[in-house]
Amino acid sequence: MTEMPTADSVRTTARAAIKGRGALTNEASRYLPTQTLYDEGEAAFASAGVDKRCSFYPDLTKRLITTNKSPDISFDQSINAYKGCEHGCVYCFARPTHAYLDLSPGLDFETQIFYKTNVQECLRAELGKKLYRPKVIALGTNTDPYQPVEKRLLNTRLILETLLEYRHPVSIVTKGALLERDIDLLTKFAAQKLVSVMLSITTLDNGLKTKLEPRAASPAKRLDLVRQLADVGVPVGVMVAPLIPLVNDMELEAILQRSAEAGATRANYILLRLPAEVQELFADWLHCHFPERAEHVLNLVRDTRGGALYRANWGERMRGTGPVAEVLAKRFDIAARKFGLTQCRELDSTLRTDLFRVPSPQGSLF
Repeated sequence: MTEMPTADSVRTTARAAIKGRGALTNEASRYLPTQTLYDEGEAAFASAGVDKRCSFYPDLTKRLITTNKSPDISFDQSINAYKGCEHGCVYCFARPTHAYLDLSPGLDFETQIFYKTNVQECLRAELGKKLYRPKVIALGTNTDPYQPVEKRLLNTRLILETLLEYRHPVSIVTKGALLERDIDLLTKFAAQKLVSVMLSITTLDNGLKTKLEPRAASPAKRLDLVRQLADVGVPVGVMVAPLIPLVNDMELEAILQRSAEAGATRANYILLRLPAEVQELFADWLHCHFPERAEHVLNLVRDTRGGALYRANWGERMRGTGPVAEVLAKRFDIAARKFGLTQCRELDSTLRTDLFRVPSPQGSLF
């Protein structure tokens, strides 16, 4: 079985990029007893038997709402309508979860997508339990609720319709253009102080976006979504995530300025996180797209993680430690204040929970 890479063992040879994909490899789940290594680039896709088109599979849902007790995460409960994500962001910290499905955190993660089933029925059953107490439900905490397949499956739309029916508060983080479709619902949530939206804007450079987040919305579209939400009174902020030294950190101030000009009122950032297989996937990506600075970037990341490429310690994993991390935090603080953005590391505490109610089965008849 292939060992996980350490901070000093990530691959340093360049691999070929695959058009429309973030990952460059498709190595097997670490939980399988044996693994096969494939050729590089396009050959890896073919040898691994992975179609360039996405495949979608039902994930038979027993429980829709998941709870969280991590002390450095601002939400207590969340819903992820999908496992895997078509956006193909190479840095995605959720990639290792595909290994639990005996699939690769590489190309499989962005081409083999699982979707929750019977979402309305499951959500109504969970919200209707006698002991249920409303707390903000976060969407987009693991995979994007507005990845392209949502246009056809409507899972996120159905979840929002159900939460609105129960007058339940919801928080959304996304980089998907399909959010625009649901502005009608978000406006109704906002009228009752039941919604908070954060647009993830990693870069203003569409060329970098195409390499880093190949199937996500363009930077211009994300700023347009900020503007549209602000215009109809939906509380909207920007999440600069991930912030990557020497790749996109030089854009930090410009992203905050453009977002504020579009109508964002809040901002947050997360330092690049490289758990498990993401270390080697990201190192591959760097050596492919930025070979001249790859090692410099990795060394700067190590400087923010106590000499390793990642440390998952609570209180450190989101922002890092050390001089490089401190400079990034200071730059963010200065820029946020300059452009009038509230720094938010917690969910919007103004979202209401007192309006929650379980609708009568016959309520629509009267």
